[in-house]
Amino acid sequence: MDTQEAKPSPSDVDKYLVESLHGSEPEMEAGRKHAHEAGLPHIEVSETRGKFLMLLAQISGARRVLEIGTLGGYSTTWLARGVGPDGHVTTCEYEPLHARVAADNLKASSIDGRVDIRIGAALDTLDALLAEPEEPFDMVFIDADMENTGHYIDLAITLGRPGTVIVVDNVVREGAVLEPGDPLTESGRMVNGIRDGIDVLGSNPRVDATALQTVGSKGWDGFALAVVR
Repeated sequence: MDTQEAKPSPSDVDKYLVESLHGSEPEMEAGRKHAHEAGLPHIEVSETRGKFLMLLAQISGARRVLEIGTLGGYSTTWLARGVGPDGHVTTCEYEPLHARVAADNLKASSIDGRVDIRIGAALDTLDALLAEPEEPFDMVFIDADMENTGHYIDLAITLGRPGTVIVVDNVVREGAVLEPGDPLTESGRMVNGIRDGIDVLGSNPRVDATALQTVGSKGWDGFALAVVR
């Protein structure tokens, strides 16, 4: 009787890539474990996506990064590594518990001096940043409540400069983005928020954008990538 070998899964491939390209990251794994033990949802970016963000910050020469959605500070830590010791990350988090866990993890990684955690609704925080006499951000990573994606992108463009890189995570959602969502459900509102964000990226003459589908340990999803003109 013919037998078929089990095909490798996307998670298997992710594991191989991490082991081959990343090496041991005990501080990152400790931070992830601390966040999970504190009760935070297991929705942080994957290892490969985290390092992608770090490399993108390095490639673009970013020194000032804005992150919308801190969670336990996993992606924040990668971004802080990317900007280097002379760079700075401003990250927005709505939940005080998440912000406390992120602060613990950043301190444990000895890079807390590079990061400013702003607690509160991100739209309010971004409005406050507009009023501050600071330099524009070189890179913006958006990974927060999907309903406000379009607003976050608009504000990211305003807070940026020509050449600012904008990354928007979770824009495919296993293909759900193809159709408008039910506005009476949370998942439907999330999809509609993503679609609003894609509409902004496609119609705003100040940005040039694309999006890539991804598959891995976190399933079928994707991210949008844009640069401010």
